[in-house]
Amino acid sequence: MAERTWVLGRIQSVAHAVAGIRMMLATQHNAWIHAAATLVVITLGALLGVSRAEWCWLILALMAVWTAEGVNTAFELLADVVSPEFHPLVKQAKDVAAGAVLISAVGSAAIGVVVFAPRLAALFG
Repeated sequence: MAERTWVLGRIQSVAHAVAGIRMMLATQHNAWIHAAATLVVITLGALLGVSRAEWCWLILALMAVWTAEGVNTAFELLADVVSPEFHPLVKQAKDVAAGAVLISAVGSAAIGVVVFAPRLAALFG
C-alpha cells in the first residue's frame, strides 16, 4: 500500500508541475517568446541535421532558459504576495531574477549561433 501511495504522490507532483508550466505559458509574455524560440530551434535542428552532441548543447540551452523563466516567474509571484505594494528592494530582487533569465537567453542564443551559423552560411552562402 505504501508503494501505491508513493506512486500516486509522484503522479500528483507531475500534475502540479504541468499546471505550473501551463500557468507560466498562459500568463508570462516572455514565456511565449521562449516557446517560439524553442519551436524555431527544434525545427532548425531537425531540418539542418545537427549532430547528437549539438542536440545535447541545444537541449541544455533550452532547458536553461525555461528553468530560469520558471524560477523568475515563481519568484515574482512570491514577491508580489510578500510585498503587494511597491518596495525598492523587491524591485531590485525582481530585476536580478529577470537578469538571470536574460543571461541564460543570451548564452543560449550564443549556443544557437555556434550550432546553426555554419550550416545556414553553407546553405545560403
